[in-house]
Amino acid sequence: MSSLTLKQFQDQVSELLLRHRSLLDVLSKFQQTNAAANRSVVKSITECGCIGIQATKQAYHSEMTLDEAKDVLGNHVSGHLCEHCTEVVSAELGRNLFYMSALSNILEVDLEKVVENESKKCSTLGLFNMS
Repeated sequence: MSSLTLKQFQDQVSELLLRHRSLLDVLSKFQQTNAAANRSVVKSITECGCIGIQATKQAYHSEMTLDEAKDVLGNHVSGHLCEHCTEVVSAELGRNLFYMSALSNILEVDLEKVVENESKKCSTLGLFNMS
């Protein structure tokens, strides 16, 4: 089975989106699905407990090399999503992606081009891209 392209997904969303075609509706649904995705991660911590947060100050100092920083800096997550939580988080991210695609369609933004441009920027700027 061939993988679905972002363009194909955007086209599919365009055909399926009937009720929330207004830019304002799509913006609010995009925000709502983003909150739901965040909430599903929080619930995996607070209700299921399959993952935990061990947040402390990052032990970074300016004398570190980039390789040393990669070894020292962490993501604060302990554990792994269980099968149920993976399913819920994935579903919420999917809904969020649906409304991101709808927003892109309304504004005539090609998501494949967005990903391509962001990838080029990451390649050019490397670690300094998101600082």
